Amino acid sequence: MQLGRCRSGIVVLLGIFLGVPAWCQISNKKEVKIGFSIENTRGERWQTDLDEFQQRAHDLGAAVVIRSADGDDDLQFRQVKEMLASGINALVFLPHDTGKARRFIEAAHAKHVPVISYDRLVANAPVDLYVGFDLFSVGRLQAETLVERAPKGNYLLLGGSPLDVNSKVVRAGQMKVLRPLIEHGDIKVVQDIWVPEWSPTEAYMLVSQALQHLDGPLTAIVASNDGIAGGAIQALDDQHLSGKVLVSGQDSDLAAIERLFEGTQLMTVYKPVGHEARTAAEAAVRLAKHQDVENSTVVVNGPQTTKSILLTPIAVTAENAKDTVFKDGFQNVETVKKGLSKDKWAALEK
Repeated sequence: MQLGRCRSGIVVLLGIFLGVPAWCQISNKKEVKIGFSIENTRGERWQTDLDEFQQRAHDLGAAVVIRSADGDDDLQFRQVKEMLASGINALVFLPHDTGKARRFIEAAHAKHVPVISYDRLVANAPVDLYVGFDLFSVGRLQAETLVERAPKGNYLLLGGSPLDVNSKVVRAGQMKVLRPLIEHGDIKVVQDIWVPEWSPTEAYMLVSQALQHLDGPLTAIVASNDGIAGGAIQALDDQHLSGKVLVSGQDSDLAAIERLFEGTQLMTVYKPVGHEARTAAEAAVRLAKHQDVENSTVVVNGPQTTKSILLTPIAVTAENAKDTVFKDGFQNVETVKKGLSKDKWAALEK
């Protein structure tokens, strides 16, 4: 036994009595190492997530290894295995295809590494924790805001990636509001579209095609995030319908906030992603140290339940942007001004 490594004979004796080498107990004080695997960094918000996560983890004394897979499931799996081989103590994981991500969890658990499913819940897999927003409420807020303005009319549903289980959760929230009105005959769903990869370009093309086959005027587009909302609004603009059709969104991207004040997008959903990232960092450090995570609930995940921290989303319109995204510093008034014509500044400065 390498007893010379230990500072205290008492610690050595305790190690002997417990059958555990004393230096193993001392090594528990080593720096925690967190792996963050993100499927892609496209989109305005993801770099904010990574920056906030890394800063909070560093504040807590942890090192962070970040890998982005550019939307490639197999590449992401290889990157995760490399991080596991490097000795990470916890894995934070934002999957590409949530239905095919179980192998990532199994690989981590084979190394006794706990896994946090970040922002997207891995379907039917025994993740140790899910940290994200209440996405059912995201969809509910989108539909409620549209219905408040237009309780009757023709609605187009524009969902996210069919490979992302979150898309279905957002849609379920939307339908909670819309279904009674559809059944009553007040709202007619003229198209139900799912957008591959949440791609704005795909959204533009799909909505452009849909607009060619409408029997009557379109009232609203229930767009599940700001990227595909932007694609839809471009398609509307081609038909001189931009600003005449109500459009929802999610993420409070800069372009979406500009569109709120242009009058081409009715609302977006603000998810304080800095808070989400910091919460995930704090939870990752606790799991890496084999400590309990506080303030958690559970969500149904296939045949099982998953321990979760669910954060509250906020509906944002031009009327409350000042008290939400601007107040929190998530977006900046002067930056938004640069994207607007001067005749729109008055509404921005109220």
